Amino acid sequence: MSIYVGNLSYQVEQDDLRRVFEEYGTVKSVQLPVDRETGRVRGFAFIEMAEEAQETAAIEALDGAEWMGRNLKVNKAKPKENRGSSGGGGGRFNDRDRGGYSSRNRY
Repeated sequence: MSIYVGNLSYQVEQDDLRRVFEEYGTVKSVQLPVDRETGRVRGFAFIEMAEEAQETAAIEALDGAEWMGRNLKVNKAKPKENRGSSGGGGGRFNDRDRGGYSSRNRY
């Protein structure tokens, strides 16, 4: 299980988060997603702690707390949903179906 931390400052770093959550137990991992195009932190993170009781204590203490000028949103992370295919492929069309011109369309 992991913890979702939202409404983070864009200046936050992994070590900052680790220090805050270590007050509640052993932090196993910190994931701080970065925007692919800008390289900027996306404003949320996922924290994994050694024990569920530690995660619960951190959630209770930090949800709504002000940190780095922002009110944190801290809760249990929900499993990633399977959104299915994101486009692409589909059925085959011939040139006539698309309204295009082809030598095959000649009469």
